[in-house]
Amino acid sequence: MLGVVHNPLWPAPRALPVVALISARKEMRMRDLTIGKAAKKAGVGVETIRFYERRGLIEQPRKPGSTGFRLYPADTVQRIRFIKRAQELGFSLREVEELLSLRTDPSSDCGNVRAAAMVKVKEVEQKTKELKQIRAALHAIIDACPGQGDIGTCTILEALHAIQNGQSERSRSPHRAKE
Repeated sequence: MLGVVHNPLWPAPRALPVVALISARKEMRMRDLTIGKAAKKAGVGVETIRFYERRGLIEQPRKPGSTGFRLYPADTVQRIRFIKRAQELGFSLREVEELLSLRTDPSSDCGNVRAAAMVKVKEVEQKTKELKQIRAALHAIIDACPGQGDIGTCTILEALHAIQNGQSERSRSPHRAKE
């Protein structure tokens, strides 16, 4: 090699560790993501990530001096996806936080998570029952509506007004009912 003199007092150059170091740094850069890239991979907006950071659902990485950008580890994307999926199943952010803590608590087991899911199912069943009652009430006021005429005689608006004032639909005046 031209211009390279090996001094016996210096350690011999070793290419493998340098290559391994460069490879490790490159791999770390490929895994670590800026907030924008992490948001895109997770399918959320940057503001969602910031919101989750404020709520303590994900950790905010320290801002390194060299790049100026916070770099998020790849597992942050998986955590964000977990949060979003849990929300899609009806879990509140407080409940998601509990699920995440169960996930990392060595004293927890699958039974704890199952119990939380069973509570959520009961809530969904109750909400479904309430929505069916709302649907039935809407059908009742729609069925009572003639579908035409002066807005002042609209039976749907009248029914909503009666409900607002604490009156039942049955207490409406009989001349407004559909014939």
